Amino acid sequence: MIKILIDTASDITMQEAQELGINAIPIEVRFGNESFLDGFNLSHKKFFEKLIESDDFPQTSQINEFRFEEEFKKLTKNGDEVICITLSSKLSGTYNCALAASKSFQDKVFVVDSLNATIGERILCELALRLIKEGKTAKEIVEQLNKQKQRIKLLAVLDTLKYLKKGGRISPLVALTGEVFSIKPVVSVVDGEVKLVGKAIGSKKGNNLLMQFVEKCGIDFDMPFALAYSGLNEDFLNRYLIDSKKIWNGNVEMKDIPSYMIGSTIGTHVGPGAIAVSFFAKEC
Repeated sequence: MIKILIDTASDITMQEAQELGINAIPIEVRFGNESFLDGFNLSHKKFFEKLIESDDFPQTSQINEFRFEEEFKKLTKNGDEVICITLSSKLSGTYNCALAASKSFQDKVFVVDSLNATIGERILCELALRLIKEGKTAKEIVEQLNKQKQRIKLLAVLDTLKYLKKGGRISPLVALTGEVFSIKPVVSVVDGEVKLVGKAIGSKKGNNLLMQFVEKCGIDFDMPFALAYSGLNEDFLNRYLIDSKKIWNGNVEMKDIPSYMIGSTIGTHVGPGAIAVSFFAKEC
C-alpha cells in the first residue's frame, strides 16, 4: 500500500486529510508564549482571529527530523510505502528534515520537494492520489510528481502589505507607500521562492492583473486546480470569481470550483484578504 504524508503548509487540515485518506503532519505556530499545531488544535479561522486581535506576530517552526522519523515509523510498520510531500525547500528547512529522516527507511519512504506552498502543494498531493488510483508504483508516482511540479503555477493578489512588513519581508517605507496608494501586489511562486510579479492600484485592478497572469499561462483543466482565500470571510474570493468568470466559463461550473481557506504558515505573511489561484499550466 502507498500512503501519502503532507505537511500543513499545504493548508490541508487534519479533518480534510482523513477525508482524503492521507496523513498530515502539522507545522507549529507560536503567538508569544502560546504554541499551536496548524490545522490540528488551531483552525484556519481561529488563526486569523488571533492574527487580527493579537499584539504578538506569529512565528512558525519547521518540522524537525525527529517528528518525521516518528511519522515514518508509524506509517511503514506494516510494510507500506510512504510518499512525503513538503513545503518548498526554499521557504523552509522542512524538506531537508524529512529527507534526512527518510534515510533510515531504505526504499520505503520517498520525499518530494513540492517547490510550492498552500494550494500549490495541495494540487500536487491531489495528483499523487490520482496516480495511486491508476495503479502506479511509488517510484513511478515520485517521478511524475517531480516532473509535473514544474508546471504548477501559484499566483496571488494581496490586500495589504502590513503583514509582509511585520515579518520583515519588506521595508516599512514600502509598506506605508503601498497602504497610502492602495497598492495590491501580485506574487507568484517561482522556482520555489515567492516573487513579486506585479502591482495594481485597488482591488478591481488587482483582480484583473491576477486574471491576466492566469490567462497568459492557461489552466490545464484535466489536472487538479484550486483557489484559496485568507481571512474570516469569502468576500474577496467571491469578488474575484465574478471578475474572472471568463476563465471558468465553458470549463467548469462556478459552483464546482474548489476553494480553500489559507492557514497559518502562509497566512502569517500575507494576512487577511489575499486571493490565490494554483493550477498546472498549459504553456508558461
